[in-house]
Amino acid sequence: MRFVVCISGASGSAYGLRLLKELPGEKTLVMSPTAKGIMEHECGITYDEIKGLADHCFEDDDLNAPVASGSNPVDAVFIMPCSMSTVSKIANGIADNLITRVASVALKERRKLIVVPRETPKSEFMLENELRLARAGVVMLDASPAFYHKPESLDDIITFMVGRALDQVGVQHKLYRRWRE
Repeated sequence: MRFVVCISGASGSAYGLRLLKELPGEKTLVMSPTAKGIMEHECGITYDEIKGLADHCFEDDDLNAPVASGSNPVDAVFIMPCSMSTVSKIANGIADNLITRVASVALKERRKLIVVPRETPKSEFMLENELRLARAGVVMLDASPAFYHKPESLDDIITFMVGRALDQVGVQHKLYRRWRE
């Protein structure tokens, strides 16, 4: 399987990092410039270190990257975490960087697009943009972990969210204990 993992400039970069570690198959990574700084601050890992987890990496301003074209098929696109600015751009058809272009391509090609917004509280505009994406077929997977699996650490919470993201593309895993399991 071929996946694109986009990490935009929202807190919660550990979600994208863990997704890269757990996702099987061929992985392409796109990180916004802001995400690179947040990743280093929140996770203590540099962009050069995280690039080693992907098969291909492209800069967010590289609109000539293969994943910017609908003729380059992928099985799914993840934006994890996704800033509200990125949600807004995608919901309004603005594809001015590689992350928003990859999302636009996923939408027009009817490919699986999983967006993990990381913001709270949300304004009316934010909610309306999320609704527009959901109506367009985007999986809106808010970074809202459950607690029935009795997490004991921050890593347990991250693992749960990554497991839910993997569920969306049919990847088998044992990252968390399912309800009533």
